[in-house]
Amino acid sequence: MAGAHGQPIAIGGSVSTIPHARLDALKERHASLETRIADEDHRPRPNTDTLVRLKIEKLHIKEEMEKLRTRVN
Repeated sequence: MAGAHGQPIAIGGSVSTIPHARLDALKERHASLETRIADEDHRPRPNTDTLVRLKIEKLHIKEEMEKLRTRVN
């Protein structure tokens, strides 16, 4: 976990070991998938297979982000 200036925050006397780079990459991927889902959904004839695949991938990324976050707590 990082403070306001990106510095690690001490939790329980030790510095958090969350891989910040991994969490940031997952956030970016999640946002990218959100955009791709919206783009596909607004097409005249959205591809439902593509939408399902993108939504499942987005869900997996969200779950992985939550796992990383709960390691701190």
